[in-house]
Parts: sequence; structure tokens; C-alpha cells
Amino acid sequence: MKRITNYVLFAFLCLLSVQGYAQNEERYTISGYVEDAETGEKLIAANVFDPEKSKGTTTNVFGFFSLTLPKDSVYLAISYIGYETKYFRLYLDKDISMNFSLGIGTELNEVVVTAEKYERVEQKTQMSQVSVPIKQIKKLPALLGEVDVLKSLQLLPGVQSGGEGTSGLYVRGGSPDQNLILLDGVPVYNVSHLFGFFSVFNADAINNVTLTKGGFPARFGGRLSSVLEINMKEGNMKEFKGSGSIGLISSRLTLEGPIVKDKTSFILSGRRTYLDLLAKPFIKAASNAEEGVDFTGGYYFYDINAKINHKFSEKDRLYASVYAGDDRFKVKVSEDYSYNNNEQYIFENESKLDWGNVTAALRYNHLWSNKLFSNVTGTYSSYNLTTGVSVSEKDIFGGETVYDASFAGVYLSGIEDLNAKIDFDYLPNPSNHIRFGVGATHHTFKPGALNFQISVTDEQPLDTLIGTGNTTSMDYVAYVEDEISIGDNFKANIGVHASAFDVENELYWSVQPRIGLRYLLPGDVALKASYATMTQYLHLLTNEGVGLPTDLWLPSTARIKPESSWQAALGVAKTFRDQFEFSVEGYYKKMNGLISYKEGASFIDFGDWQDKVEQGEGESYGAEVFVQKKKGKTTGWLGYTLSWTNRKFENINSGNVYPFRYDRRHDISAVLIHEFNDRISISGTWVYGTGNAITLPVSRAVVYTPSDFFSDWPTEIQYPSDKNAFRMKPYHRMDIGVDFTKQKRLYKRKFTIGAYNVYNRKNPFFIYADGERSYDDLGNVTESRSFKQLSIFTIIPSFSWGFEF
Repeated sequence: MKRITNYVLFAFLCLLSVQGYAQNEERYTISGYVEDAETGEKLIAANVFDPEKSKGTTTNVFGFFSLTLPKDSVYLAISYIGYETKYFRLYLDKDISMNFSLGIGTELNEVVVTAEKYERVEQKTQMSQVSVPIKQIKKLPALLGEVDVLKSLQLLPGVQSGGEGTSGLYVRGGSPDQNLILLDGVPVYNVSHLFGFFSVFNADAINNVTLTKGGFPARFGGRLSSVLEINMKEGNMKEFKGSGSIGLISSRLTLEGPIVKDKTSFILSGRRTYLDLLAKPFIKAASNAEEGVDFTGGYYFYDINAKINHKFSEKDRLYASVYAGDDRFKVKVSEDYSYNNNEQYIFENESKLDWGNVTAALRYNHLWSNKLFSNVTGTYSSYNLTTGVSVSEKDIFGGETVYDASFAGVYLSGIEDLNAKIDFDYLPNPSNHIRFGVGATHHTFKPGALNFQISVTDEQPLDTLIGTGNTTSMDYVAYVEDEISIGDNFKANIGVHASAFDVENELYWSVQPRIGLRYLLPGDVALKASYATMTQYLHLLTNEGVGLPTDLWLPSTARIKPESSWQAALGVAKTFRDQFEFSVEGYYKKMNGLISYKEGASFIDFGDWQDKVEQGEGESYGAEVFVQKKKGKTTGWLGYTLSWTNRKFENINSGNVYPFRYDRRHDISAVLIHEFNDRISISGTWVYGTGNAITLPVSRAVVYTPSDFFSDWPTEIQYPSDKNAFRMKPYHRMDIGVDFTKQKRLYKRKFTIGAYNVYNRKNPFFIYADGERSYDDLGNVTESRSFKQLSIFTIIPSFSWGFEF
């Protein structure tokens, strides 16, 4: 009955939207693209607005706009934050195609202010969404000077980090696997370098970052908690440019320019750490400390972004983009001893851990008419993890090998996608923006396999594979949505997202209604509401704790059902003094089909992964306050979140509800950026959060065994508390950064200095139980037990030197 009601409501609102078509007056369309005048880069979400008629539109992710107006004199204002607004008057008596180029500027006059009203938060139907300009992200203080997109998003209300210094995103009580992270429209399955301390996104190659936490439009699906859209730069169409930086742990270089001016452009950006090079002297010193022993190894990561953009005509464009990134860690210990010049013993032990992503996208835009725009996309995405260990031992006597043994074990897992889809934008008039599309994805899941190889002199060698075979599936989606304006005060986004998942002769399907509403109250105060249902067919099997890359992506199966959720939100929004955006939102989210390891299970327990997990439910609710200033010499934001997040599994915590590990009652973030002039700017951030929920032992029993008589410590059994019944200390930290920029004759250089954790707060990373024994003069034993805190980061200075030419 509930599903039927949803369909009836959707059909009713769709019928209501046709009022936008019932127009008898003569109308014509202005369409085209908005771009950066200096680079030719398309501007996403730029505003094309007629302040006299209070009608307008915004550009899509490819910079395209279409605006249909009555036959009459038209006064257009084209604006984008940080750019000089252009305005143009014409008499509209036919369809017109016009492209607009905006230059960097700060011009403010009555027309500009009027035009910018169209982009204010109260004018938008969408709620629970934040766009952070990449220029602002680059100005924020960064750990070790490494600019990080995901850490910047952790400063927003409703978004939390997984722990000290890590780049994971926990959005409105969700887990990292519930975030749909798209790089040029391609899902990225592992977003972390350096065991979670840095993200895989190179800020120099990025054009735009938008995070949606709720009120999801119908064009998005497949995850429960958020959609993060990251769009790469297209490459400079006008002239060759370059930029780069050298920091404490990594360096980067970006080159871009026209292949054919105003027709074909490219961008190539690379980044690599040199932790392995910095560690070499210390490794060599360790090798020299003991004769016959040699240590080698190290760790580094790299990533490469490349993109080509070709314009066939005003109606046809082609984009091809690639990302590749890897983390590589290796340690090798070699021992070589000789005895009596006649006998030699050789021993080698090598361990390695490699993981990385590869993504590729090919996108073709076609303008069918001045009202209909399409984009055809083909994508590839893969994530692979390899971890292994090898041990060899050899005895040589008199120049002849008398004993030779080796053992090697390699663990492999990953996921691979092939996707094809087509999306349409149809803009019949200013009151309707219709989007629709279909797509299909082929998944290949590699849930984990361990290969053993054992060889011993004069013995039959062993080579065996343990684990689960690959699983394939098909994922199908279709959607339609309409951005509707009814009168001057009411807007709505109505849509439906349909999906199906075919795996192992099991077919799951889901129809997910979406609705977003906005009503403008007196005083330009927007009242907003949204409701969205989501279905997720992919699961991430992970251990709570340190973010190691051993997490496994797995499909829904006949035994493991899809995850699902519904989320409702209500809020108000307003812009004060044309500068300060203010919003308050309350939300409630219910989640079903969540996946977790059974108590005591982990990824190293070989066998069918379905036997190691169980499914449960969760809920998250709370309120978010957000104040943001985007313009002027001083910019930044202040965010506060009050929230509760719980989980419930039948066989975890005796089936009782317990707090999610990342349940955080209070979360505060403050961000401030000030530009003194063209040469000097300063930035600072401060964060505060309730401590993570943890499980600790509350009692223990001592058990004596025969072996304990030869040990100072008897065997003991610890009994834990209810799950996550305790809290770490609150987390808080302040970071600062200062940029010094100077234009040289041939290039612009920038020095950046900063500090992470300025006031040296020892934030908890891990809590463990420790015991001590003391003896008095009579030999009596006194034992004391206490919990101790491990902190990993104190104050950390940073420095980088950057350049542009």
C-alpha cells in the first residue's frame, strides 16, 4: 500500500508539472555554454539570469545552458562566484545560440547583486548539498602540506572523519562504502593513500567538488549516504600552462594546454611521494648495525590524471579521461653467513602490500536542439589489492646446495566495473528542467584468494589456491526527474530512480521515489523538505578500526540481501547581507540490510565470505547548522552537528541496539581564510568532536595452566563491556597555514608554511589495557590495571614551494 501511495503521489506531481507547458504566448530559446575566458574551462553551475523577468537557469556539468523566454526584450546577466558578471541586452524574436566567457573579477553593482540572488541558497530546491570551490580547498591548512579534498569535506556539518588524520567520510551516520564517489562520473572504490592518511585526489587536476548528503535527485543511486561528484579540469584551450609544488613528503606537476587552439586541449597531472627515498639512509644504517644482515624496502604512492577534450562543433564534444594510482609497501630482510670458508647459510624474508585504482571515462556530448542535450558515457573502474610474504632458506656446503626451502603466499582481492549510460537534459521552458537516462554496469567481484607455494629439497612442491572464486553481476538503472517552478515562491524536484541487480540467478529490483520541495516565505526565507529512498547492491566488508586496504567489496547474493534506506529532511535557508548563507536542517535516516563481520571473524578466515557476516539495521538522526561566506577578502564557514547513530544486529551485542563506532554527539568545525592582498593570505581551521565509541574489558578471570608456573603472568580471560559502551576523550585540533605569493618575470611562485595541531593536543587514536606488578619486602605481589591512550600526531609543521607558468 505504501508503494502504491508513492507512485500515486509521483504521478500527481508529474501531472501538476505540465502547467509549465500550457503556455500560449510565443517563446524562443537562448542556449550555449559558459566558460572561463582565460582557459576555456567550462563553468559548472554558472547562472544565466534575466533580472527583469526573474527567470533564469544554471549550466550543467558540461557548462551548457538553455533558457526559454517570451518574445520580448531580454536583459541577461551571466554570473559565477569569483568571476566578473557579464550582462547583455537583446530582442528575443528567434532561437539564439550564444556562448559566454567570464573573466576573473570582483565587480559589484546593482545588476550583479540582482543576478547573484538567483544562485543564493534560498533560491535552490536542492537541500543537504555543499559545493566547495577548489581554490578554497587549496588555501586550507593541510597535513604535511598535502592538499586533500576529502579532509576539506570533513570540515562540513554532517560529515565526520574515521580517526586522527584519516581521509574516510562518514556522512550522516553512514559508512564509507555508502558514499558514491565519482571522478568524472566513474566510481572510485578506494579513495585512500598511505593507509588512509591521504586521499587519491590530486587537487591540481580538479575543477569542481560537490557533496550531496540527502534529498538525492533521481539521477543518483546505488549508495545510501552521499554522492560526491569530483570533476577533472578539461585542459587550457587558449595557451600552454604548467604548475607544480615540492613538499615535505611529495611533489606534483601539472601540464595543460591546447593541442589545437580553441578545439582540442589536454591536461596531464602527476604526483609521487618520496618517503621511500627519505627512509633509505635509516634502512641502510639498520643494515650496517649487524654484520651479515641487510634490510631493504620502503613505501611510496603515486597517481596520474590525464584528460583530452575535443570540440567537433558547437553541437558535438568528446572527453576522454584516465586516472591511475598505486600504493606500494615492501620490506625485505636478507641474512648471509659463512662458516669456516666452507659453509654458507642464506635466509631471505620479504613482505609486500600493494593496492590501487584505475579509472577511465569516454564521454560524448551532443546538442540535439537548443532545448535537448545528451551525454553518452562509457567507463571502466578497477580496484586491486595484493599482499604477500615469501621466505627462503638455503644451506651451501663445499659449493654445493644441500638444503633449499621456500614458502610464498599471496593474497589477492578486488573489483572491476564496465559501464555504459546515456543521460539527457531537456529544458522546455524556465519552469521545467527535465533529466532522464538509462545505464548498465557489469561488475566482477574478486572476494579474496590465497595462493600458497612451498618447495623443499627432495620433496614434492606444493602449489595451491584457497578462497572464493570470482562473482559477476549486472546492474541496470533508469531514472527521470523534473525541476519544477510554480509561481515565484514554489519549486520542486520530483523524480523516480529504478534499478535492478542480476547476480547468481537472483534478480533484485527497486523503485525509489525522490522528492525535494522549496517554498519561499516572506523575507526571502526558504522552507525546504526532502524525501528519498535508496538501494545499495554492493557491500564493503570491513573491520572497525584502523583503515587498512584489506576491506572487501562484495555483491548482494541469494543469501546476502541489498542494503536500503529512506531519509527525510526539513530545513530553512536564507542569505544575509548578500554575503552570509545560513541554513538549518533536521534529518532522520533509517537503514536496513547493513553488513558486518560476525564477532570474532575477519578477512583472513578463509572460506565462503557469506558464512562470516550477518546483516542488521541502523538509524541516524540529528540537526545541522551551517553558516558560509563565499565572497570577499575574508571567507569561510562555521558548522555544527548534533546527531545520534545506532546499529542493531541479531548476534552482536546480544541483539541489543548499540552506538555506531563513529556516533558523534557534537561536532563543530570553523574555517577562516583571509587574503591581506595579492601576495599574502592566511587560513585556519578548528574542529571539535565527541570521542569515538569503543568497547573495553570490564572484568577478567585468571586461569592457571601448567605452563603458567614458569611464567610471571598467568593466563587470563577478559570480558568486554556492551559494544561501544565507552567513549574516548573528545577530539579537538587547530591547524593554520600562510601563503606567500609573488609574480616573477616568467612564473608565479608560492611559499606555503603551516602547522597541523598547533596547540599540540594529544588526541586519542587507540585505547588499550595495561598492567603492572610490584613486590614488597615480603614478596607480596600488588597488581594494578589501567587503560592507556595512544596518540599518533603532535604538532606537525609543513612547508611547500609551488609555481605556475
